[in-house]
Amino acid sequence: MFPSISLAQEIGLAVLLVAAFIWILGLGHMMWDSRFHHPEPGSFEGLSVIPAQRDSSAHPLERVELTEAEQQAFAGLVRTIPLH
Repeated sequence: MFPSISLAQEIGLAVLLVAAFIWILGLGHMMWDSRFHHPEPGSFEGLSVIPAQRDSSAHPLERVELTEAEQQAFAGLVRTIPLH
């Protein structure tokens, strides 16, 4: 095919071009599918691996009583968070 490169280089070039072509086809197929796939609003129920949040009465070890100084320090920390 090319007189200035070896047969191994020609084979490598052909494999590279085929791989690039397959990658471009796959990328186009993926973009085409995501373009027309819109899930129903409200159909998302959350991730199954994240457990639902429990209330504070679920287990006594999941609650921590804070002292007045700790509550004030936490309130001061919360006030420093910028709300955008």
